[in-house]
Amino acid sequence: MAGKKEKKQTEKKKKKGKLGLFWKFQIALILIVLILVAIYYLSGYGAKVSAIKEEAVKIARSATEDTFKAEQTSLVYDKNGEVLSTLKKSKDVYYISYDQIPLYIKKAFIVTEDKKFYEHRGVDYLAIVRAFKAFVENGTPTEGASTITQQLSRNMFLGYEKTWERKLKEIFIATELEKIYSKDKILEFYINNIYFANGHYGIQAASRGYLSKDVSQLNLSEMAFLCAIPNNPSTYDPVEHFDNTIERRNRVLKALNDNGIINTDQYEEALNTTITLNMSSSVKRDYVETYTYNCATRALMEVSGFKFRYEFSSTEEELNYDKEYAEAYSECQNKLYTGGYRIFTSIDLDKQAKLQAQLDGALADYTSTNEEGVYQLQGAGVCINNLTGYVEAIVGGRTQEMSGYTLNRAYQSYRQPGSSIKPILVYTPSLERGYRPDTKVIDAPIDNGPVNADGYYAGEMTLRNAVALSKNTIAWNLFKELTPRAGLKYLFNMNFTHLAESDYVLPASLGGLTYGVSAVEMAGAYSCLANDGVFREPTCVVRIMDSTGKLVWERTEETKQVFQTNAARMMTEMLQGVLTSGTGKGFALSSMASAGKTGTTNEDKDSWFVGYTHYYTTATWVGYDMPQVLPGTVLNSPIKMWKNYMEEIHQGLEPVNFTPPLYG
Repeated sequence: MAGKKEKKQTEKKKKKGKLGLFWKFQIALILIVLILVAIYYLSGYGAKVSAIKEEAVKIARSATEDTFKAEQTSLVYDKNGEVLSTLKKSKDVYYISYDQIPLYIKKAFIVTEDKKFYEHRGVDYLAIVRAFKAFVENGTPTEGASTITQQLSRNMFLGYEKTWERKLKEIFIATELEKIYSKDKILEFYINNIYFANGHYGIQAASRGYLSKDVSQLNLSEMAFLCAIPNNPSTYDPVEHFDNTIERRNRVLKALNDNGIINTDQYEEALNTTITLNMSSSVKRDYVETYTYNCATRALMEVSGFKFRYEFSSTEEELNYDKEYAEAYSECQNKLYTGGYRIFTSIDLDKQAKLQAQLDGALADYTSTNEEGVYQLQGAGVCINNLTGYVEAIVGGRTQEMSGYTLNRAYQSYRQPGSSIKPILVYTPSLERGYRPDTKVIDAPIDNGPVNADGYYAGEMTLRNAVALSKNTIAWNLFKELTPRAGLKYLFNMNFTHLAESDYVLPASLGGLTYGVSAVEMAGAYSCLANDGVFREPTCVVRIMDSTGKLVWERTEETKQVFQTNAARMMTEMLQGVLTSGTGKGFALSSMASAGKTGTTNEDKDSWFVGYTHYYTTATWVGYDMPQVLPGTVLNSPIKMWKNYMEEIHQGLEPVNFTPPLYG
């Protein structure tokens, strides 16, 4: 009996002890919270939050329904101040009421973006907790926490800066909007304002732009397809990443099925329905426009604080960066179309027309097209003003009447550069390490190595002649001595974007890269040689101003000394020999000192020429979109285009020789 009593007393003590610990913990927690609150207010954050809330409430209450139908047109100007193009939403034309929006579209956005939309009051605090928990567990954000109302608030009234002040303002605006408008009206605003890529805002604009039909004519599969885009307009752009859009369409359909909105038969039928893009003929995206919009979007990314990177320590790090880049790009592209910006560019329409004419003329006899009616044999060209570092002409393919988006091969296509990579990857770095143009090297067969294009081995020869005659064996041996990692570092320093871990191999010395390079990147690198080894990031945007005339972004004179000055000058001297006695013999300019390098890939699938004068650098490329052997008659097209074009744009310019290198 006594034992039972003692046991009972022991259990009571344990229970009392546990309760004591619990209340001690609670009291400690309350004290910590009180201390934090005190610090918060004493530090001035309390006043700051109050000011942010006051401003947010003012923004929300000053808005009317017309606010959600308004648009601001951005204008793009050429080098001479003439309007090149306009960027606008055209939302007033395509705005549709809640009742006109198909049910499945409304449901699709709710189940994929904000399941608790009709339950919360603008902010889903549990979603924020879940997102934070996922972040802690995974180390990276894996779940979104912004409600539809928050997204609307951000898109309509705020920028995309990743600061706590902006996020807090977004929350306050969202909660205030929920007091003013019904849920149905907020959903209507959202669906009419959300970005669907390629300049389309709102479901009606997307339906007409991509499928050339009214939203009321869409089938279930088409509705899910369009609703897939806004989650990440860059990743799910149906023009550039159609397969990605289809994959997300399938996930949208599954979400509708899982939530009981559509039945299994509807789900299966929609999954198996083929989507065919039928682009609106009103969409005009030519080579100048696409490149300008890309440069302007990247400029706005810079304004928002995004840090561009080109080299990564792991695949995971690169994938995370790519995800962040896609998100930032989409957000800033959205701003570009809605901000009422004035975008001033360096584009010279006269030079643009001349470069386009050279490409069209060079390939005029090749008229075969693919299934979409696009010419199979294609080309690209980029011209940079060496004195300013700006792109003045960019041609991303042949002239062709096509509705909708046109692939800009000058900056969107990455191809094997062949021997045109040697000066920037092998020879100039070697000149920095003690080699000279007259250094004797040995041209001889290499076991398990490359062969020379002409099948001839000259034995002992100067480095100058090895460059002029594009000897593969010499470049291979020098690169082996230099090491691939040291050589590729130069390309990273000139912001080449598609280099891979698999490129740290000797074949890279001959242009054997995993993904390749773009014409813009090659022009930028050779312009670096022309400027004594000083690199400037190629762009055609000079400055961006808002609709009130306030400067938003302006290119700074940020430069990078990639190559040593004397090494760049020696390389230029050697590249002059390419045009007088080497693979480009006979194509030197008639009245201006010129230098450059040919490049042809294995099996002749790509042909390049990149060359420069004191004034301009121009890169030209010819190949098929789906690589195949080029006709022998077009292998010299890039250098012919280059010479004809450069002769034209140098007319009337005072002849200027290159600065000679110093020896000794």
